[in-house]
Amino acid sequence: MVDFSYKNITSSMVILKCIGPDRFFIERAIFPQEVFSSMAPEGSQLEIWGIESYGPNLAERIRVTVPMAEDPVAA
Repeated sequence: MVDFSYKNITSSMVILKCIGPDRFFIERAIFPQEVFSSMAPEGSQLEIWGIESYGPNLAERIRVTVPMAEDPVAA
């Protein structure tokens, strides 16, 4: 499992959906300026859906991956 966070920087509510292997699924409403943190299996697909007057709109799609480890610097 990988830790991830998402901050809604828009002025509108968005819907966050995280879809992963083995039936993993999270769906949450994220309010403006709210930060949502959770864990998901590596490789899960994070989708951010905006709400428009004509219906839902896929605004962003992000893959959940393990962050790159920083190389230690020799002193």
